[in-house]
Amino acid sequence: MKAMVLAAGVGSRLDPLTARVPKPLVPITNTPVIEHIIRLLKKHNYTDLIANLHHLPEQLKEHFQDGKRFGIDIQFRHESELSGDAGGVRSCADFLNDGTFLVLMGDLLTDCDLTRVVAEHKKKGALASIAVKKVPDVEHFGVVVTDENGLITGFQEKPKKEEALSNLASTGIYVLEPEIFKYMPKDGVYGFGRQLFPMLVEKGAPVLGIEFETYWSDVGTISQYRQSNFDALNCLVNVDIQGKKTDVNGHTVYMGDNAVLDKGAIVEGNVLLGANSEIRSGARLQGSVVIGDNCVIEEDVVLNNVLIWANSRVQRGAQLENSIVGDSSVIAANTKHFEVTTMDQSSPQLLCAKPAN
Repeated sequence: MKAMVLAAGVGSRLDPLTARVPKPLVPITNTPVIEHIIRLLKKHNYTDLIANLHHLPEQLKEHFQDGKRFGIDIQFRHESELSGDAGGVRSCADFLNDGTFLVLMGDLLTDCDLTRVVAEHKKKGALASIAVKKVPDVEHFGVVVTDENGLITGFQEKPKKEEALSNLASTGIYVLEPEIFKYMPKDGVYGFGRQLFPMLVEKGAPVLGIEFETYWSDVGTISQYRQSNFDALNCLVNVDIQGKKTDVNGHTVYMGDNAVLDKGAIVEGNVLLGANSEIRSGARLQGSVVIGDNCVIEEDVVLNNVLIWANSRVQRGAQLENSIVGDSSVIAANTKHFEVTTMDQSSPQLLCAKPAN
């Protein structure tokens, strides 16, 4: 079977993180989120892949090239104009039309059992299947309504909690038969959630909702992106974390190649320290802290639930909490987290710092 990763999104909800990096390359525990998806697909024996591209496409091509170093074969299709998620799949019909295939959104973090989902799809003879998961906050998701056999009977888009007919969210993981292309218009912007799937249900076509109970997160917002990093660091999702795993004062610390954790640093939470990065004496790390490659955390810095992208420096005495530091940034000495403008009251703080030299 073949699989497609939808990687053409602009990622506007992650701006300014995605101003210089395409959304599929934003790091989760220092590994691009799309790489976690690729590893999941490979784990389930999907190695013949395609991805559509749009925003900063050359970065994705350069990262993956032909896929050989990841043990896969991957090709890319560039969309000069976005055509919707179903439209993006339609543009790759020539690659996908020789049998059942998988489609995954490129901004997911999950350890879903794809093999079980596909087996259920085939067992029940569905034309299309949507992997679904129970969520407490239906207001943020497209909700799927199913009958006693798991067949989808309706959809609700971000319903109010008191009006929701289900708590099953569509996860952006689809199993499709090639006949699906017969139901799509030949051109134009076309979407799965608002157009294709509701139309199929209205026509009485077998569209299945397949529930899974393991981890799933849409990393498309700043808050959820940050939380997904911490969930991965704290082993709530089964993904690989690069670095040697050690114990420091009863906390888990992952050390990348040539990373340095000074003996005078104070570890009070779980930490990932990227390759060639350094944490100096007197620095205090609390909660969950993810630090990218080639970073320096100077003396007496306090980091509490902080995500720092690569090539950044936090200068002496700075105190950051519930924050994200973008790549190649310098956080000035004695900066306090509450001095930085927040994107909104519910979001973690995005630090706008001058580029590092």
